[in-house]
Amino acid sequence: MAAQKINEGLEHLAKAEKYLKTGFLKWKPDYDSAASEYGKAAVAFKNAKQFEQAKDACLREAVAHENNRALFHAAKAYEQAGMMLKEMQKLPEAVQLIEKASMMYLENGTPDTAAMALERAGKLIENVDPEKAVQLYQQTANVFENEERLRQAVELLGKASRLLVRGRRFDEAALSIQKEKNIYKEIENYPTCYKKTIAQVLVHLHRNDYVAAERCVRESYSIPGFNGSEDCAALEQLLEGYDQQDQDQVSDVCSSPLFKYMDNDYAKLGLSLVVPGGGIKKKSPATPQAKPDGVTATAADEEEDEYSGGLC
Repeated sequence: MAAQKINEGLEHLAKAEKYLKTGFLKWKPDYDSAASEYGKAAVAFKNAKQFEQAKDACLREAVAHENNRALFHAAKAYEQAGMMLKEMQKLPEAVQLIEKASMMYLENGTPDTAAMALERAGKLIENVDPEKAVQLYQQTANVFENEERLRQAVELLGKASRLLVRGRRFDEAALSIQKEKNIYKEIENYPTCYKKTIAQVLVHLHRNDYVAAERCVRESYSIPGFNGSEDCAALEQLLEGYDQQDQDQVSDVCSSPLFKYMDNDYAKLGLSLVVPGGGIKKKSPATPQAKPDGVTATAADEEEDEYSGGLC
């Protein structure tokens, strides 16, 4: 079966080459027919699992379409070549071709297709090169934003933000989340704005920037419904605990359902948040020691005992 498909592919390649030849009575190559044959060859090689040959056929198809000024079809062929490289586990090279395809889609005036191609490329490379994936998701978001498709844009920005948090690139994550929040505010999705404020505060506290975290909450009071929401109350409690270096209060807030059931990357930020200096922890109950010779504890002793944990 595979041998038959390979032979079929080779036959299509031979036909394509004939269409490209010129002669005394044929002054111009027939790029359209050649592209069609290269496409058929690519499918035959792909079915035979000869991905290298399939990739080469796709690239030849793309060039033929370009020579014929058929940009959309050329872009499709480049994208298919990228998918063949994906099958060969050559992901960076695959992404490079898909990016090229997306630029051609934009040039052709089909931004939606360009955005979908970029998002596909981001998913391909996410586990191998998260930094590149962030760049691709941000590019996709820009394309959608230019087309005023804000819901799609903010979804891609969210993917970029989570990858930045995962990579502990907190300065960039803070900016990315702010952009998300601005779009959610623009489309009047206020409850999600509250969640983005929680994410912002956690990121700023991991940056050891209490002032920026507090400013985020203060600025969010202008968002309809935020003041008086459970999100607002929890954040005020969190900032109070952080400011007073009360690790127990901070941990209680961050382990509440409101924080635990956020996107996993943000939930982890909450659970790993430590106040400066390790904080003050409440003294665990212990059996009181007997005072020698019946001496009773003074008020000063009791006060000292209350803070005997000291700074961790």
